[in-house]
Amino acid sequence: MMGCWSPPQNWHRPGWMIVLLLMTTSCLLFPVFKSILCHIHAAVTGGYISGSHSLAFINCPNDQVAKDIARGILEKKLAASVNIMPKSSSLYIWKGEIEESTEIVKTRTAKINELSGYVRYVHPFETPDILTVPIGDGNPDYFRWLEDVMSEK
Repeated sequence: MMGCWSPPQNWHRPGWMIVLLLMTTSCLLFPVFKSILCHIHAAVTGGYISGSHSLAFINCPNDQVAKDIARGILEKKLAASVNIMPKSSSLYIWKGEIEESTEIVKTRTAKINELSGYVRYVHPFETPDILTVPIGDGNPDYFRWLEDVMSEK
């Protein structure tokens, strides 16, 4: 029959399946390989791995509450640095009223859940505002200092 397509005779050879399997596996594992290579590169060169640290924005009703929470965070090594910014305020609506507060915490991204749990436990607000943003890049010496401070026991 003319005009009908038929697969090449070598299509059924196991080599094709192996090549297809290797290509599919390589594509699926690319993000894993990239991550491993980035970690190796950072370990060898002392470079920073994007997203390893985060900023946490936590609202507080006043400076005293912010300082109390900040001291607890630092004592528990949940962060290496806390900025209380009374001149940089966050205004928001809570239960129909305009409120004002702010606090910034620098920490390891891996500590965000623990930090958030601690803040929810000690914070006077029913629903404290805890927002985190991964740090893309910055001063490598500062990141080493963050790690050193948070690793001390």
